[in-house]
Amino acid sequence: METATTMGMGAAWGIAAAILVLLAMSAFFSGSETALTAASRGKLRSRADRGEAGAASALTITEDNERLIGSVLLGNNIVNILAASLATALFTALFGEGGVAVATLVMTALVLIFAEVLPKTYAISNPETAASRVAPVIRVVVRVFAPVVGVVRALVRAILRLFGVDIDPDADIMSAHEEIVGAITLGHTEGGVQKEDRDRLLGALDLGERTVEEIMLHRSNIEMVDVAAEPGAILDQCLASRHTRLPIFEGEAENIIGIVHAKDLLRKVDALVRGSGGDIARIAEFDIRDVMTVPYFVPETTTLDDQLRQFLRQHTHFALVIDEYGALQGLITLEDILEEIVGEITDEYDVPDAPTLEPEADGSFAIDGAMTIRDLNRAADWNLPDEEANTIAGLVIHEAQSIPTAGQVFSFHGFRFEVAERIANRITKLRIRPLN
Repeated sequence: METATTMGMGAAWGIAAAILVLLAMSAFFSGSETALTAASRGKLRSRADRGEAGAASALTITEDNERLIGSVLLGNNIVNILAASLATALFTALFGEGGVAVATLVMTALVLIFAEVLPKTYAISNPETAASRVAPVIRVVVRVFAPVVGVVRALVRAILRLFGVDIDPDADIMSAHEEIVGAITLGHTEGGVQKEDRDRLLGALDLGERTVEEIMLHRSNIEMVDVAAEPGAILDQCLASRHTRLPIFEGEAENIIGIVHAKDLLRKVDALVRGSGGDIARIAEFDIRDVMTVPYFVPETTTLDDQLRQFLRQHTHFALVIDEYGALQGLITLEDILEEIVGEITDEYDVPDAPTLEPEADGSFAIDGAMTIRDLNRAADWNLPDEEANTIAGLVIHEAQSIPTAGQVFSFHGFRFEVAERIANRITKLRIRPLN
């Protein structure tokens, strides 16, 4: 006990107080690191917009996470090592050679509980609040340690290059788009986001990654008007159609020369019947060329996001889709794009769709082969891949590497696919059920 006597009780208490201060600083650094890395930048931005200076500081210092974490870790390691050194000196003075083991046990417990678990638990439960409170102090720490952190960063990058690892300081590990998608998906998995809300949000985010080719109405299903038809036949067709706009072709069906709008048609008929010298017999004078407008063509590779902007900019709702050779592929409307976000939109003139998913006795579902994979995934909450094909039939053909015949069965991606019906080279109906 000579060492304790030599140190003196006053010095011992002083060292103990210094250790407690250093532990408090360690807790501050640990909690700050967790709070600033876990805090949502979106929520911090909202707080900053309401005038919170701490949130604004947190936004500023989290713009360079590498420098932030380097400064916090440097400060944390300095205080932890200094606290451990003082504790070793104190307990060695008190207990002799056995003081090293005692100091190790005591400091491990104190650092683990009070400098790591406790502050990090608080920070992770209140990340935005904690980040706003600690940001002003951490901002000063980052400035003070900036030169040392800069040297450390350069040294680390040099060492990593020796092993063939090149760090791009401007590259984001995860884009904002991916972060939002991940948050929405996680929220739905945990029950905080309803399926309908998830579908709408993800649908809006996916517009920039999908093309008009994926959702267009194929040319084989487009209702068209023959410019050479009799006026009465044209009027009958337009009145019987449930569509407001119809393409007009001349000669071949793919030779679209204009678009007729129901309102323009009505105005022309009204002028012939009720206008000056009007008479019902003048309907025979009707020429659809007088009311048709110039068709609007778009490439099939146009993204839905770009096409939506084009529709809004040009004040139109209807476009014809062509391929790289100028051949007609289909048509797309503003409503088609909006349906990718909000789901099916119908009005009093739309024909109600038959129920898409009706489980059969064996648990399988009868699916139209032309149904898109995306629509099926949204309706059934499945996760079939849509990278290689747009429709369910296309997916089966891609996986089979051939055009299957009726009755063939395939199993892939966790589902059983049975070809129920095939007409010519088209798979028109499938029965699908999860394998589990």
